[in-house]
Amino acid sequence: MKVYRLLTAPDDASFCHKVTLALNKGWELHGSPTYAYNADAKIMQCGQAVVKDVRGKDYTPDIKLSEQ
Repeated sequence: MKVYRLLTAPDDASFCHKVTLALNKGWELHGSPTYAYNADAKIMQCGQAVVKDVRGKDYTPDIKLSEQ
């Protein structure tokens, strides 16, 4: 099964750490990062899609993607 996540965080080191952790757990970058202004929080935020192939499992809507 292929799983997909969109990682988001404020434009600070927490975003880089979140992406780095995912990469070290076997996730791969998917596409380009995104950068947008969050008017509610009044901050810039980053986003990065990541994907991962998980063998031997079938997708179900209740699966916890971050634990794959």
